[in-house]
Amino acid sequence: MVSVYRTVLGSSFERLQPELREYFGLHAGSGWFGEGTGVFSRAGCPRRWLRPLLPLVPVANAFFPDYGEDIPFTIRNYPHLDPWGRPALTAVRTFGFPGVQRIFEDTTVLTAPGVLTDYLGRRRNMATDLLLRVSADGHLHMDSPGSRLFLGRLRLPLPRFAGADARVEQWWDPAQQHFRISARVVQRQVGTVFEYDGAFTYAYREFDGVLPAGAEPDRWERRT
Repeated sequence: MVSVYRTVLGSSFERLQPELREYFGLHAGSGWFGEGTGVFSRAGCPRRWLRPLLPLVPVANAFFPDYGEDIPFTIRNYPHLDPWGRPALTAVRTFGFPGVQRIFEDTTVLTAPGVLTDYLGRRRNMATDLLLRVSADGHLHMDSPGSRLFLGRLRLPLPRFAGADARVEQWWDPAQQHFRISARVVQRQVGTVFEYDGAFTYAYREFDGVLPAGAEPDRWERRT
């Protein structure tokens, strides 16, 4: 079995920086998960007026009404199979804002040949398409141009005027010997509504393939 990222990128996967190939090469049955620790130069919602509205979004553990600089950060990446046997990677990110910890969690699933769907939140009830690209310098770029909400039996595609695009770039910094990541969620009318940017070190730990309790979502979503 190979990782969901290698599967989708195909031969382009080999153009990633070697450290990124190892990072994104984790797959179900590999016997390992990844754990990163670092500090983000900034993280959260930069629009002060928007922060009180974020708790109204019906997606827990995805967006939060905080913003700060020099925010301690951890990430744990678990490769596994979802309940329907689809190759998946679950990520749990913890942001240490002053006085409060915030969680941003998701599961990236190979939902069809060459198709990645990212399910966000504690109930995995927001889904986005995930498009991958390797740049000439070996960085990985990820874009999420389309989103939909699952509310009970309803599947609600977000209209283009209300939607937002997520843009992520990740790379290895050889001078500093750590990973760097820059993520932006850009809403078409108001600009950046969520972001994080910083650096982290990374290590690989033994993993039996069973998600720990803190990484298991409240529910899984099969729809795309």
